[in-house]
Amino acid sequence: MKTRKIQLFMLFTCLLCSCEKMFNPNNDNHSTLDRVYVDPAFAEGLLIKAYTYIPTNDYTFSEVATDDAATNDKFNPQVRMATGGWTSVTNPESLWDNAYRAIMYINQFLDVVDIVPWKYTDAKLNALYIRRLKGEAIALRGMFKYYLLRNHAGFSAGGELLGFPIYDKFITSPEDFKAPRSSFAESLRSTYKDLDSALALLSPNYGNIGSPLDLPPGFEDITDIDKYNTVFGEVTQQRVSGRIALAIKSRTALLAASPAFNTAGNAQLWENAAKLTADVLAEINGVSGLDPKGNIFYLKAQVDNADLTAGDKKDIPEMLWRRPVYTNRVREQDNFPPTLYGRGEINPSQNLVDAFPMANGYPITDGASGFDPANPYKGRDPRLSLYIVYNGSKLRNTTINTGVGAGDDGLDALQNSTRTGYYLKKLLREDVNVNPVSTSDQKHFNTHIRYTELFLNYAEAANEAWGPDGTGAQSYSARSVIAAIRKRAGITQPDAYLQSVTSKEAMRALIRNERRLELCFEGFRFWDLRRWAESLTEPVKGVKISNGTYEYFTVEERGYNNSYMHYGPIPNREILKFNFIQNKGWQ
Repeated sequence: MKTRKIQLFMLFTCLLCSCEKMFNPNNDNHSTLDRVYVDPAFAEGLLIKAYTYIPTNDYTFSEVATDDAATNDKFNPQVRMATGGWTSVTNPESLWDNAYRAIMYINQFLDVVDIVPWKYTDAKLNALYIRRLKGEAIALRGMFKYYLLRNHAGFSAGGELLGFPIYDKFITSPEDFKAPRSSFAESLRSTYKDLDSALALLSPNYGNIGSPLDLPPGFEDITDIDKYNTVFGEVTQQRVSGRIALAIKSRTALLAASPAFNTAGNAQLWENAAKLTADVLAEINGVSGLDPKGNIFYLKAQVDNADLTAGDKKDIPEMLWRRPVYTNRVREQDNFPPTLYGRGEINPSQNLVDAFPMANGYPITDGASGFDPANPYKGRDPRLSLYIVYNGSKLRNTTINTGVGAGDDGLDALQNSTRTGYYLKKLLREDVNVNPVSTSDQKHFNTHIRYTELFLNYAEAANEAWGPDGTGAQSYSARSVIAAIRKRAGITQPDAYLQSVTSKEAMRALIRNERRLELCFEGFRFWDLRRWAESLTEPVKGVKISNGTYEYFTVEERGYNNSYMHYGPIPNREILKFNFIQNKGWQ
């Protein structure tokens, strides 16, 4: 019996030891931060994590919170924002959290980038990796600072123009996360400093070179181009390059020059924005580099030509920076009309439709346009039929009727029918099939920066700095850019209306309208209206078509306050936690 008890005791002891091992695994089963010092892939994960926070990783369709569109999705948070529910607590446009998360990952990466053995067997390669990765990280930090300025800078109740708290070091303690808001000028300098530092490190463009003569400025000391290609070659495409950093800097300069932030009307700020943008455009030879098909970048031929793994392994000329190609049908499911098995979510407004001129280039309100109110879609700018589905137009070889009583696609016919009389067409591929019986997916990509945006940025800044025909040190003017864009769009040549625009004010209105059309549904309108200090309360209009008559009506009011809502709020919890100064008007 005694022997039996001893055996049971030994068995119980063994089980306890086994359980202890099972529930307390060895430390080497877990990745800790120490791993970043020995594992380059793990260390680079800190930087890659920052990339995941880029606001333009997907289209947000914030147009539904402007005068350009409505949505039939009643639970869309931007609808609540646009109709009176925008507060410092409820803010779908806040980038505060994501920007600072990204900045902290970047700062943590910068703390270790010089120590990680990126290529321990080759000191020169190791140094090149450090140079590129450090440049990428600092450029990304500058980009997130730009977004903090755009979405959260503003005037205090005392009239001071404020920016954001500056954190250029990794914060390890919550107590250290209490920096006050810097002034707008200090925040702007911090943003420029990051982008300039990145420009000193990065290659202007990524791609393989064949000769030392092709090495970019700042890399002349490299004697082995294979090493350069390994670090800065085609394998790094779609990562932040020097040209992308310069484009972000030019965007920042345009923001700083805009009326909402340039209240004194300093022309030098406009000139600076024009020069910086021209520096980016010089890489594609200015206006002559405008992609003839840049306004249809989302269609099959352009997406196929953007394949970086085949052919010349180069992107289409329209793209400066974009996401990788992916295959799905989500955007079409969300936005095709009901008869094509879609949810018809984004409904362009009558306001936007009216902004498209006639094919002869004249606004529809101009007596020389030839606009026929009884046949309002005839003879219009070809971009209208490219970007918007209107009554009687075709999508997937199907005629879409949006009139009252016209079936499931008609005005307010179903919960997923249009509320405005229009459906979205831009960014959708007609060769996608969302019919559940025979679905088919197609390739897409999302854009970060298109050259068309940069051309429009230049036109805006150049006009404000030098007038419609001034060129500064460049060989092209605001008029030259707008002429090229409208010619590409299919406006009848010669462009008599453009020729009639002679004043800076008239050119400003035309440039802003062209920007509205060319960049529609890419997330620009919401913040463009704010940086221009334009009215935010233009109601969304729609059209009721019945028995051949067109009746225009208000679909949705815009509940913004023009006295302070040109500047986004600081999140309320930040005010409570750190006693930050809130932007004027926000509670």
